Amino acid sequence: MIKRFYLLFVVFSVIFSLKSQNELYQKKQFIYKGDTLPYRIMYPENLDDTKKYPLVIFLHGSGERGNDNESQLKWGSELFTKPLNRKDFPAIVIFPQCPENEYWAPINSRQDGFSYVNSKHPTEPMQLLIRLISEIKKSKFADKKRIYVMGLSMGGMGTYDLICRYPKTFAAAIPICGGVSLERLKKIRKMPIRIYHGADDNVVSPEHSRNAYIELKANGAQNVEITIFPGVNHNSWTPTFQTEDLLSWLFSNKLK
Repeated sequence: MIKRFYLLFVVFSVIFSLKSQNELYQKKQFIYKGDTLPYRIMYPENLDDTKKYPLVIFLHGSGERGNDNESQLKWGSELFTKPLNRKDFPAIVIFPQCPENEYWAPINSRQDGFSYVNSKHPTEPMQLLIRLISEIKKSKFADKKRIYVMGLSMGGMGTYDLICRYPKTFAAAIPICGGVSLERLKKIRKMPIRIYHGADDNVVSPEHSRNAYIELKANGAQNVEITIFPGVNHNSWTPTFQTEDLLSWLFSNKLK
């Protein structure tokens, strides 16, 4: 009986802790010509009017799509709410939410895997996100030279799509278990990029990340790294978030 109550206490403590962390992200909506993009935004503690802060865009995967403006916080949000990280890496952090049945990047999803479309036009959710970023950049708090994007799975694909469209906007990127049309990568050969993937991923093949890395290096990229986690399936974001220097590396980059 005591053990059962203890387990219930632990479960409710975790739920309460996650809820408290999620409340650090303010609920917002970006509306343009009748279209709506839900997003959550967290500002640094003790926001200083005299300072500018990095802006981090985090793109969720397909499982977190919808319009509840909550699900997109499932993976990655805790990374930025940890007290030590908030202290050491104060930033404006945005988690947008992609609608159900839509994608951040133009991709083809089939039973035998994914293929990527080199489209001139962003998807509708990405168009809204691009406009949102433009608005946030106007804030007196945002440092335009330190804008970063990272994402997992569908969001990893969206990360590639975003930096390929706007290579001069982002100071660094972290695509996790994503993929991209290889001919687009020449545009981002000068960008600091860290690629992460699980070796046993049976949802998005690690070959997508390996091929992106090989192509970037072939195009002369000097600041690209890849980590393939042995024995890890699709949830490679878990060991990625545990990478000791992940945020220190990200925030060390700045546009010239």
